Amino acid sequence: MKRIMVMGVSAGVGKSTFARKLGKKLDLDVYHLDAYFWKPNWVQASNKEFRESNRKIADQDQWIIEGNYSTTYDIRAPRADTIIYLELPLVICLYRVVKRWLTNIGKNRPDMGPGCKEKLDYAFIKFIVTTYHKRRKKMRTRFREFQSADPGKKVIILKGQKAVQGYFTN
Repeated sequence: MKRIMVMGVSAGVGKSTFARKLGKKLDLDVYHLDAYFWKPNWVQASNKEFRESNRKIADQDQWIIEGNYSTTYDIRAPRADTIIYLELPLVICLYRVVKRWLTNIGKNRPDMGPGCKEKLDYAFIKFIVTTYHKRRKKMRTRFREFQSADPGKKVIILKGQKAVQGYFTN
């Protein structure tokens, strides 16, 4: 595993934490897509800027790229040798999003762009709730597409906290 995409069903599933831990274990640099998508004060990067940043990362020989962002799968997926997908129940994802917000109020998390202090609003909660089930189904289709495009690509699906934690003990 030299080029790994870490994806998840929702915000709060633990993608950033998992990617950091995996990066330490494999001695690979970790790139958090949120840090490239969000400019200071929660301004979105242009599509061109975001795609270019993805391209620069994906062109490297080794990496862990954490985040979903389906608009750049076409850049990352062909270069990835491994895709790791995390799936936890919706209620756990929501709990973690609220906990993360409470823990980081007024702070800038290391996996976010500079000047993007932690925030939580109704629109984000609504987004998580309304997209969770659709995304869960859609991810299965995407993995089949990734593997049919490259049968050698490894897809690892970790469902539940025990599977996620157990990944590092194997």
